[in-house]
Amino acid sequence: MRAIILAAGRGERMRPLTDHTPKPLLKARGKPLIEWHIEALARAGVQDIVINCAWLEEQFPAVLGDGSRWGLRLHYCFEQQRFGGALETGGGIATALPLLGADGDAAFWAVSGDIYMPGFEFDPAKAAAFAASEQLAHLWMVPTQAQHPQGDFAINADGHVRADGGPLQVFANIGLYRPALFGVIRAGERQRMRVALDHGIALGRITAELHDGPWINVGTPEQLDALNAT
Repeated sequence: MRAIILAAGRGERMRPLTDHTPKPLLKARGKPLIEWHIEALARAGVQDIVINCAWLEEQFPAVLGDGSRWGLRLHYCFEQQRFGGALETGGGIATALPLLGADGDAAFWAVSGDIYMPGFEFDPAKAAAFAASEQLAHLWMVPTQAQHPQGDFAINADGHVRADGGPLQVFANIGLYRPALFGVIRAGERQRMRVALDHGIALGRITAELHDGPWINVGTPEQLDALNAT
C-alpha cells in the first residue's frame, strides 16, 4: 500500500515563517513536520510515498531526498511546475493517482503534511481490512477544537459518516481511500477534498473512527512555538 502526504499549501497563517520555508518543512520538536509522517509510514512498512507540493516545491526533494534514508521511495508531484499553483487537497490527490499506483482499485493512505500527531500508527491491519471492504474511504476524526468548534462530520453507531446531525467531530486530515472516491474530480482540477467526501457520504460508503491521541493542526507561529516549548 502506498501513501500520499499533502504538502502543497501556501500556509498563509504561518507567515512570515512560510515566506521562505514550506509549512510541512518547518521543524516541530527537532525535525520537519512532514518527517514525523514519513517515519510512521516507514514503520508501517509503506514502501512508496507521494508528496504533492507547490509552494517553494523545489525545497522538498532538496531536504527529503529520494526517501532512502527511511528505507522507502519518495515520489514528488510538482503542482506549481505543472499547473501554475496548488490544486488543493482533492485536486492534489486526483492528480497524483498515477503516482500512487492507483490505476485500479488499490487503496492508499493520505495525510496532511502540516498536522502533528506523533502517536498515530498507520496500522497495516486496518489498511488491509479497508482494502478488503467495499468502502470508498475510512477517516480518522478528533474532538472539536477551539479553532474549529463547529466540527466537520458525525459518526453513526455503525461507524458510517454523515455530513450533518450531531455530535460533529473534526476531520483529522488522515484517512484510507480508494481511487473511485476521486472520480468526481478531474486530474489538474483545483478542488477541495470535501467534494469527494460528500460524494462518498451520499453513497453511504465512508466510515470513520475517533483518534484519541495527541493531534495539532499547526496553523500559526504561536502554535508552533508552543509545540516546540513542550
